[in-house]
Amino acid sequence: MGYIKKNIFDLKYKISKSEIQYNRPKNSVLLMAVSKTQSLENIIEAFNAGQRDFGENYIQESIEKISKLKKLDIIWHYIGKIQSNKSKIIANNYDWVHSVDKISTLKKINNYRCDSKNKINICIQVNIDYEDSKSGIAPEEVEDFINDTIELDKINIRGLMAIPMHQAERGKQYQTFMKIKNLFDELVNKGYKLDTLSIGMSSDYEAAIAAGSSIVRIGTAIFGERKK
Repeated sequence: MGYIKKNIFDLKYKISKSEIQYNRPKNSVLLMAVSKTQSLENIIEAFNAGQRDFGENYIQESIEKISKLKKLDIIWHYIGKIQSNKSKIIANNYDWVHSVDKISTLKKINNYRCDSKNKINICIQVNIDYEDSKSGIAPEEVEDFINDTIELDKINIRGLMAIPMHQAERGKQYQTFMKIKNLFDELVNKGYKLDTLSIGMSSDYEAAIAAGSSIVRIGTAIFGERKK
């Protein structure tokens, strides 16, 4: 068994155990393989191991992959920083976008989305720790942001995404994740039809699952350390 296949099997087993441990429904946590800088061969190996959802950060690199792997039943997630002039490419090549934090960009994505395609799934990026170095909107701005998307007919606001401040200690990871989970729950309780919380990466996904993550974004734990 190749190491990528083994890593995926191990991760899915750990995710299943976490679902049981934290009283989450079975199969309620989706594994997204973060495949930025990975070769086509590595992505195909992961696909052959049953992986279907892949996350990419870099437009030019990922568009080449999407084109060459279009015969595979892959669900492509864009998780990188969005440049406004790339909105058309993003609109028509991805199934999900997790890093939206500007309504102007979202309007462009909506306008460029082909009529022949399904609505594009959107997660709003939230700067949960108010870090100057990270993208995302402030938690208190999220509700107004969602309300500004009501007339956009080719997008589907699915939920929230966050990249919290790095914390080595699991308890602190959990506390931070609960801040965005509480925001998510407040919005749902107000009637917003959200179903996705995209939180958790290789170093903190177990704490994220405990807090309520529905998509964990895993790169290193699947493909190994990226080459510099």
